[in-house]
Amino acid sequence: MRIEPLLPPSEFVGLDGITHLCTGGESPWLKAQEEVYAEFARHKSAGYAGRAEVYARGERCRERMGQLWGVLPERVALMPSAAEGMSYLARGLDWRTGDNVVTTNLEFPSVAYAWRLLRRQGVEVRMVPHRDWIVSEEDLLSAVDERTRVLAVSHVSFYTGQCLDLARLADGLRGKGALLAVDATHASGVVRVPAALTDLTVSSSYKWMLATHGVAPCYLSARAEAQTEATCFGWHNLDIWPKQGAERTPDADVKPMPQRLEPGNPSMVSVMFLDRALEVLLRIGMERIENHARDLSEQVSAGLERMGRTVISPEFRAGRSGNTCFLADDARGVQDRLAERKVLCWGEYGRVRISTHLYNGTEDVERFLKELAEIA
Repeated sequence: MRIEPLLPPSEFVGLDGITHLCTGGESPWLKAQEEVYAEFARHKSAGYAGRAEVYARGERCRERMGQLWGVLPERVALMPSAAEGMSYLARGLDWRTGDNVVTTNLEFPSVAYAWRLLRRQGVEVRMVPHRDWIVSEEDLLSAVDERTRVLAVSHVSFYTGQCLDLARLADGLRGKGALLAVDATHASGVVRVPAALTDLTVSSSYKWMLATHGVAPCYLSARAEAQTEATCFGWHNLDIWPKQGAERTPDADVKPMPQRLEPGNPSMVSVMFLDRALEVLLRIGMERIENHARDLSEQVSAGLERMGRTVISPEFRAGRSGNTCFLADDARGVQDRLAERKVLCWGEYGRVRISTHLYNGTEDVERFLKELAEIA
């Protein structure tokens, strides 16, 4: 089956002659973002009225994120990084000696180590091991007990590309009291993210959502909001205007979501870039993008297996994502040699990650496989 791109590579900066298969590290830049920066520059110089226009774009971005994740926009905050989302739970919950957090031993550091200081308080961090590179939802749930406060996972693994079944995890946690916290950085923008099933979902924007660094949308459920305290305060998340004016008193109430997680100004130019990218993603449709990515993943996987490469991404379709990964002793060398041939991928930590997104097609897969065979 021949698969054509859903969005022409010509709509991105710098892809002429390039096979770009590294969105899992950095996505290419939409040419349409150039006009977004020009708009931001005009508003930036326009004083109070200009700031109001920028913040209006921010609210539109919040609404689009709610649409992308299937949640109310007022439950989506615009944080500076995905790490901040997990850290909010680590700082804000009322932890007690004997509590525990369940995660995996293949997790990204900002998920695996958000809880590291809690160990001083007697909180255990349980890292569920993979089985031949696959993390089982059943194994994760089996590690949960009556003292588990948070089950923290990535929706899609940065290392293997495995897409976890969030519905299965949410069902397994029902009635147990533990919060489900999800990093959707390798999912949001390429597979559907059912954030409403979680208590916290956060995602970076510079990968599959086609934006850039500086903004990480974060969904927080009403249940999680009720169980946590804000631990960072500023003009934006405190209810001080206008009743206090310029004079300060010791007490000030914290505003509810979404301002609760936004103590200061978000990176508004990054928010505007994300808003434009979301417009593109929503126009094409997430179900269509998800099927496209999984179709290409199957082609990448089949080609690698024909070459005798050890693929560590799941074989079953629901477990696939935009990332397809294979083991390589010299992963960085494979990355660099392919880059010399104008095929961009991501190689590190003993595996090479091939990322296929909406601007890729079968032609890109074939070129990658041809060049990989030649450098081997």
